[in-house]
Amino acid sequence: MAIRRLPEGTVNRIAAGEVIERPASAVKELVENALDAGATRIDVQIGGAGRDLIAVTDDGHGMDRGDLLLAIERHATSKLPDDDLLQIDSFGFRGEALPSIAAVSRLSITTRASGATEAWSLAVDAGRVDEPRPAAHGQGTRVEVRDLFYATPARLKFLKTDRHESSLIADTLKRLAMAHAGVSLTLIEDGRRVFTFPAQPGALLDGRRARLAEILGRAVADNALAIDLERDGVRLSGFAGLPTLNRANSLAQYLFVNGRPVKDRLLVGALRAAYHDLIAHNRHPVVALFLDLPADMVDVNVHPAKAEVRFRDTSLVRGLIVGGLRHALERAANRASTSIADQALAALQPGLPPRLAFGSFPEVRSPIRLNEPLAEWQSPIAGTPFVPGARVAEDAPVPEDIQHPLGAAVGQLHDTYVVAQSDRGIVIVDQHAAHERLVYERMKRQLADRGVARQILLIPEVVELAPEEVQRLAARAPELAELGLSLEAFGPGAVVVREAPALLGDTDLQGLVRDLADDLAAFEEGLSLRDRLDAVCSTMACHGSVRAGRRLTAAEMNALLREMERTPHSGQCNHGRPTYVELGLGDIERLFGRR
Repeated sequence: MAIRRLPEGTVNRIAAGEVIERPASAVKELVENALDAGATRIDVQIGGAGRDLIAVTDDGHGMDRGDLLLAIERHATSKLPDDDLLQIDSFGFRGEALPSIAAVSRLSITTRASGATEAWSLAVDAGRVDEPRPAAHGQGTRVEVRDLFYATPARLKFLKTDRHESSLIADTLKRLAMAHAGVSLTLIEDGRRVFTFPAQPGALLDGRRARLAEILGRAVADNALAIDLERDGVRLSGFAGLPTLNRANSLAQYLFVNGRPVKDRLLVGALRAAYHDLIAHNRHPVVALFLDLPADMVDVNVHPAKAEVRFRDTSLVRGLIVGGLRHALERAANRASTSIADQALAALQPGLPPRLAFGSFPEVRSPIRLNEPLAEWQSPIAGTPFVPGARVAEDAPVPEDIQHPLGAAVGQLHDTYVVAQSDRGIVIVDQHAAHERLVYERMKRQLADRGVARQILLIPEVVELAPEEVQRLAARAPELAELGLSLEAFGPGAVVVREAPALLGDTDLQGLVRDLADDLAAFEEGLSLRDRLDAVCSTMACHGSVRAGRRLTAAEMNALLREMERTPHSGQCNHGRPTYVELGLGDIERLFGRR
């Protein structure tokens, strides 16, 4: 068939499909336009989950008649004055949002420019533009989108339920609200107010913490660690939740680059690396991280939806995130989320199921046989003698040194839980989970000091890979060697492994190397090898720690508490479970009706 040009209307609808995928996409584009216009208040109304109505009203600088006509033309924008795609300082810059929405819906815009005496209104029906008309409107802009996708009914068939589409709109607005704490944002659905986030004054981090509490709850804000550091012109700020504050999915991860909500594999990989031995593999940390860097160091013009970015220096960005998060988590020392105590108290209330909703954690099983004696790890703290069958004397006096963060031991429940009294209340410690983390951290320090022992292979292992995978592995060979894996390129389509970590024993090197290649492609780090080493250390720590059911002396219990206070990350075990629950005196008094 002969090549022909597509009609302009068809072209516009095809292009609209890249920008406006669903109602949430339209809401995102319109609210970002309002933010670019300098709005301090934005009201969003939706009907029929955004299919029937989307109305966005703002108090920004507005438009005059000429700008209004240009606004609905493709690739017309006021946000790229020098036509320089390396200096993008606004959300919109491609000039596609309004024309794309107008091509698939019935669109009307009413606006009045700052300082103008009259407002103008413009209607567009599936790409057909009417003449602007005078209108009555205050300063700012109101955009109404009705019957979204009526001009492309096939797209409507692929939308999900009203509840799902509404939740996506709410999530989109919450992400934009998180980045712009100084802007008031309201969502109304079918005449019902869903939420209102008032503008938060004050310093940047203070305002964002208050907005974090509004969106995710006060418990999250109280258990999030503040982060604010800079390296080579790149600034990382925001909040990272304690490891014991985690979720079953990644919806509570808010990631921003220059104020723009993004979904980036590099950032997700950096989060995984920072929390990789602190929470269970099927759990996700709660974070709100803001990355600010010069515009020429990041490319936001990857896709019309502008949800993906590319960094010029990926190593700098990744190192800043991993290092910043790990440093903040180490500063938290043995701190655990206060939500654990709230869950414990809720479990004790009448009418509620008597269990702690910490989430689903995998059963701990040993993947290897441990032949080495583990007596070195059997005491709660190095140097404390292990006395089989020892127990606390029934008439032991209440200790006086309760000023320690975890208090002083007063007894043991069911030979498994250490009970301590602090100046704030009581602390209940799972002795096995707590000691497991202590032993694990001790092993990691020894590996860092002595290095990972290597086992020379009698017959080197040759692993066939794609040429690009070989290049990635060869480029990171020095880093892998630090973890005990010695490999090198063996022609264009294979690598040869000459040494492997001794800790792994008889392992599947073919599968390990292929997993490493996949990790480097996805996250730019060999997580598989590090995870396997950590898994072995975790298993050894589990088998070498104090078991549940063993009676401890008062000296052993207090030694366990003191080492927990000195050890980073001791608030959770290697599998992400909390190691202790702290109940404040006021909480206990409320349980008994004394308050």
